Amino acid sequence: MPAEPPKLPLPSSYTSLPFTQIRLHHVPSTSQTITPTIILELHRPGKHNAFTETMMHELEHAFQLFDVDDRVKCIIVTGHGRIFCAGADLDRGFVGGQEAFRDHRDGGGRVALAIHRCRKPVIGALQGSAVGIGITMTLPMSIRVAFKDAKIGFVFARRGLVSLDHGGVQQLLPATTDWVRILPSYSAAIAYSSISMSKAIHLTTTGSTYPASHPLLNTLFSETLDTPAAVLPRALEIAEEIVQNTSTVSSYLMRDLMYRDTGSAEGQHLLDSKLIYEMFGSKDNTEGVQSFLQKRPAKFVGSMQQDAPGSWPWYNPIETGNRPQAEGYKFRPKL
Repeated sequence: MPAEPPKLPLPSSYTSLPFTQIRLHHVPSTSQTITPTIILELHRPGKHNAFTETMMHELEHAFQLFDVDDRVKCIIVTGHGRIFCAGADLDRGFVGGQEAFRDHRDGGGRVALAIHRCRKPVIGALQGSAVGIGITMTLPMSIRVAFKDAKIGFVFARRGLVSLDHGGVQQLLPATTDWVRILPSYSAAIAYSSISMSKAIHLTTTGSTYPASHPLLNTLFSETLDTPAAVLPRALEIAEEIVQNTSTVSSYLMRDLMYRDTGSAEGQHLLDSKLIYEMFGSKDNTEGVQSFLQKRPAKFVGSMQQDAPGSWPWYNPIETGNRPQAEGYKFRPKL
């Protein structure tokens, strides 16, 4: 029998958590109780929100909470000030040799995994420039919107590094096409975010920065907007559409189907058939149909913790540690 996952206490308010390099906001900000949409703001004033080990731990913890908190339906990630994230804090430098290389887990990859494993939609609202880990942390997000002139750069070749920040996620993502399977981790990470192989290689080879609206990046962002000030309001509009109209279970399963396919059209058809049959008559399926017939807004309450189909996960998960469960949930091992 598998070990019971660790229990994670949930906060009464996200605004009161003692984070130092990120800030969490309810929507609206005046709400004293937790709201369906939460804004996560990278917050290092004077440092262009540069990434540190402290930020890594805070982001990991925040996304663990979002994942298991059924009150949260959507997360928006943005940056404080005019820069989204300037990448790793170079003033602190890079340190190696303190542990065996086989034991090291890259900080950027840990954050990307935390976002990828979160079973709620995540929207990147890039009001300003994002380079290095600043852009790679957005790759596993469901939706990205950006200021059209924000500088975007996969700059690792210019720092004497490899594509460290996102390789872990790529190893956990069975590729959906053969040409993605053969790519090195970083190019593949960009490729599964809807940038072609040739563009991915161009971006990583030059290490240059380009405006978000550049043709090399034109499929990375869902929308590019004319002013920085327009980015967060647009992200909030998208989040409201998601929260008011969609099932968290349905949207997460469809994302997982895209990332973790079976490798063949026939296998995918069998998997799709199994999943949709299990969901017939579920609480969210029933609510979705009834709300449509009654011409009223839907009130979806299903969650992956309580209502995941029995055939999920259909893949063999690679465990980097037990996924926590919110306190109060009864552990139900997979049969």
